Order: sequence, then structure tokens, then C-alpha cells
Amino acid sequence: MQFKSKTPHYEYLKNKWVLRHRAIQNKFWENHSDALKHLAAGSLGGLMLLSAPNLGQLPVSIEAHSREDISKSFDKNVLLAQVLSDKAPKEVRPLNLEEEKEITDLLSTNFGVKVTSEIDGIKLNRNYGLIGGEQHLYRYPGDNLYAHAGNASDWAKYGGAGIAPGLGAWGYFAPSQKDFKEIDKKRERYYLAIQTFLTPGFAENFTKFRDFFKFRKMLVVNPKTGQAIVAVIGDAGPSEWTGKHLGGSPEVMDVLGLATGPGKGPVLYFFIDDQKNEIPLGPIKGSIL
Repeated sequence: MQFKSKTPHYEYLKNKWVLRHRAIQNKFWENHSDALKHLAAGSLGGLMLLSAPNLGQLPVSIEAHSREDISKSFDKNVLLAQVLSDKAPKEVRPLNLEEEKEITDLLSTNFGVKVTSEIDGIKLNRNYGLIGGEQHLYRYPGDNLYAHAGNASDWAKYGGAGIAPGLGAWGYFAPSQKDFKEIDKKRERYYLAIQTFLTPGFAENFTKFRDFFKFRKMLVVNPKTGQAIVAVIGDAGPSEWTGKHLGGSPEVMDVLGLATGPGKGPVLYFFIDDQKNEIPLGPIKGSIL
């Protein structure tokens, strides 16, 4: 196994500090969400500017800072979470048509991509559900778990997830190591397991739906934190009896802030209409400020 980093201990500690910083940031917002909610827009039309009526209403620890200081100190997606808190149901259930429209419009505006629940007449059975962690997938014949780690930090964060004994729903991501390209690497790194088999019309149109879902881009958002990612459908599952509605690669779960603790949580997930294939895979930041 070869790593690019010559200081694996440094990479490991850096990763630990990043996780600690995220935890502190999320805790801060939990404790002061009512006051800071004034900083987030309450409607789609207010996504462009902060709207706190009076900084004096904020906690004492924040009064010394300007709105700009606060904006620079915190992830913009955290402010998205404040808006979503009024729009995503408290209960994890399928969204109704009105909720779907309101949330897809919000996400499309915030992220600058076309987010939709339906493309070419195909629509998932739900767009709000519990996501759980998945293992790495074999990317090409002869692939192994160690090859997935580009450096010591990767191994420290994702190596423990292991690798699935079987292939994904569409087999290998590349026919051989020689043919393995950067896009194949990213597709496996940021893959989702979606219950495609529960899609209305799937059994009657198996070939059409199979081809449609292969590496289909999706936007996944953690409504509690606003953390978001552009990923692809790389596998089918999980089974209904698990109680989960979709799965995410170790890297996807990390980006969504769900890699630790229970290892699962509620997410919003929709198709991205990207006909020109211009939207890159990976973490995505909103433009709510």
C-alpha cells in the first residue's frame, strides 16, 4: 500500500481537528438557532441577503461581531438548514407534491442547478428518507480496498468501511484498470445506493429504468445541517426490511456529516437535470448569502 503523504500522523490529526471543528460549529448553531435564524432568509425570495433586524438580539458572544464576520465564520449551508427547517417535514416520510415543488425550487435557486423530482416521466418512490452508510465498491477487475486510499487521510477516514463482497448493480465502474479514468474514480467515491426497484413502473420497464438510473446524478442534502453533495446512483438498495431508504458511500456520508454516531440520518435527495454533464461530483456549496 502506498500513500502520497509522507506525514501520515499529520494527516490523521488534521482530520481529527476538522471533525472536531464541525462538531463545535453544529453545536453552536443548535444552541443559538433561534437568534441566528434571523440571519437566514425565511422565504425563497430572501436567499440573497441576511435579514437580522437588530444585532442586539443576538447572544452576547456574537454582539461584538458584524454580520459579515458571522457569514465568514460559518458554512453557508448551515444557513440553508435554517430555511429547510421550516420546509422539510419533521417526520421522515414521502413528500407531497406541494412540498416537492417548494423544496426543489429552493434547492435549485440555492445551488444554481436544476433540481427535480422527475425526469422523462420517471420518479422515485420518495425523495425524503433515511440514508445509511455503504461499503466501497470494486471499481475494476483486480481492484482492492487499499487502492481506494489516495493518501493517509483517506485511509484514516474511509478505510474502515471495508469493501463490498459483490459488485454494484451495474457491475464494475470501468472494464479494466487500464481503462479506469478520473470520472470512474469519482463515481465510486460519490455513489448512492437507491431503491430503484421501488420506482413506479420499474418492473414493467426494467431495461429503460436500468439504463436511466445508471450513474444518474443526484443532489443529496442533510436538512439538519445544510451539508450537501452531488452524487451518482451506483448501486441498488438497501432492502426495505433495513428501515433505510438509500445508502451512501463512506465519502458521501462524511460530506453529509453522517459518518459518525448512528451512521444514518434523514436526507432530501432529488435528480439533477444536467444534460450537458457540466456539474461536478462532490461536495457542493450553496449561494444563500
